Amino acid sequence: MRKLLATAAVFFALITMVNAQAPAKTSSKKAARAKTAKVSSEAALNSAFQEFMDSFFAFEPSLGTRAGLHQYDSQMENVSRQAVERQIVAYRGLVKKFESLPTAGLSEMAAGDREMMIARAKAALFELEETRWWENDPDRYSATVSDSAFVLMGRNFAPPEERLRSLVAREHQMPQLFSDARANLKNPPRIFTEIAIEQLPDIINFFKKDVPEAFAEVKDAKLQAEFKETNQQVVVSMQQYLDYLKKDLLPNAKGDFRLGPEKFRKKLLYEEMVDIPLDRLLKIGYDNLHRNQQMFKKTAALIDPSKTPQQVLAAVEKEHPAPDQLLKAFADRLSGLRAYIAQKKIMTTPSQEMPKVEETPPFMRALTFASMDTPGPFETHAKEAYFNVTLPDKNATPAQIEDHMSEFNYGVITSTAIHEAFPGHFEQYLWNERVPSKIRQFLSLDLSFTGGHFSGTNVEGWAHYTEQMMLDEGYGRTPGVPEEKDVAFQKLRLGQLQDALLRNARYIVGLEMHTGKLTFDQGVEFFVNEGYQTRGGALRETRRGTSDPTYLMYTLGKLEILKLRDDYKKKLEAKFSLQEFHNRFMEQGVAPLSVIRKTMLGNDSPAL
Repeated sequence: MRKLLATAAVFFALITMVNAQAPAKTSSKKAARAKTAKVSSEAALNSAFQEFMDSFFAFEPSLGTRAGLHQYDSQMENVSRQAVERQIVAYRGLVKKFESLPTAGLSEMAAGDREMMIARAKAALFELEETRWWENDPDRYSATVSDSAFVLMGRNFAPPEERLRSLVAREHQMPQLFSDARANLKNPPRIFTEIAIEQLPDIINFFKKDVPEAFAEVKDAKLQAEFKETNQQVVVSMQQYLDYLKKDLLPNAKGDFRLGPEKFRKKLLYEEMVDIPLDRLLKIGYDNLHRNQQMFKKTAALIDPSKTPQQVLAAVEKEHPAPDQLLKAFADRLSGLRAYIAQKKIMTTPSQEMPKVEETPPFMRALTFASMDTPGPFETHAKEAYFNVTLPDKNATPAQIEDHMSEFNYGVITSTAIHEAFPGHFEQYLWNERVPSKIRQFLSLDLSFTGGHFSGTNVEGWAHYTEQMMLDEGYGRTPGVPEEKDVAFQKLRLGQLQDALLRNARYIVGLEMHTGKLTFDQGVEFFVNEGYQTRGGALRETRRGTSDPTYLMYTLGKLEILKLRDDYKKKLEAKFSLQEFHNRFMEQGVAPLSVIRKTMLGNDSPAL
């Protein structure tokens, strides 16, 4: 009997052991299935992304060069109607493919990547099917040609001979592009045509002078002879295009540049993943404009209460270095900014790399006063980053030199160094190299030279946010002097606020002009009266807004980041640190703020 009981006890013990182990085996199987699902889902996402990237660069080979994928260097954009139709078919298929991808098991970053690629593919379709740039923007064609040459000139990713051969191959194809442009263009807006006519003489001079100078060191006589021939053909075809715009297109250019409310809403949704109703968006913009106007007046009074704000600003603009000290002034700012960021634990800088402060190359001087030129996301050879600063023309009159240097007063030098380098765009580049997502690295590609952008609210919003944040954190303060009595610091603040008002005016003019609430002339007046800009600057900014309707991205992104910071601080309470917030933000790459909020807050709460 005892033996029987003992046997039964062993039997029941074995049963208990098996039952105890069963959940572990089941759990192990579930984990294996989950792992398999994750691998399968992410493989499908990566496959769809590779298909998108292959199509994208086949259609936009100049952007392939910019990205660092040099198999595209000798290819030129095909802008024929047939090529446009092929793009539409390709992007429609890619939208469906991304939307149908399995999401089970995707990591948080991969799930965000899928959302972004759906938006990016829809943005490409929107530009082709709804805004139809190829029918209504004559400037896009000439800009494409000049930039396809520029990306081969600007960086030494290969020997000059090799890059010149690629340029010659592209130049052979450029006359056809202008022929396709004439076939495509239909009743464009008059202002788009006027802008193209205005810019073409400079582009023609660029090919006559700057492009040959960039390759003057090439010794291969046969190659130089071929280049001389193809370059002349480009100049001739460009002059013919200019004549066509003046004589044939301009008299019949009666199209409307305005997007209208629905297209404006879609553009924001696809490019920025922002779905805020336009009337609420406008109120947010006006509220921030009025706050900055009050701060500007208060700051000017702290500098000199006996003068108007505009008089104070005019006096501040006269305080600048001598032209031959400008590059040093920027270099000194960069070192000081990086040291301050580390000392105050504002964020972690992931590398000791520094951009090279250099004079803007001759072929870029007409385009920019200051710029950050970082390598493309997939560049493996020319990894240098250049902070280009445009010095005044040596042949300019004293008055012209002074006018040029007023753009580089000490406040502007500081805000520009922050925006372009630390902790602005150069810092973004350093972090983006380490983002563990090829999709996000691809989406960081600079699209500005095509007239488009993706997630500008992150890229430009971050750089604009840092201008204010660094001063809020005490950068530029005089030790031992109360803030309100620190005149040097208040001058920096005045410059930061003037830049903020410029971005406020862009926000409101772009939105109201494209939804029919402001005329072009009223937009100019708004920049002057509400944005505190000169009339010449106001005209330039309003013209930009006709073809760049969502240039509200600077202010919109800055406000989204400020709200995210507040919400993140509420979540962490006493554990919050500014350094940890900035680091986590930068770890997400160029994702729109709606995607970053999900990661950092764990919810879909409103971005504004």
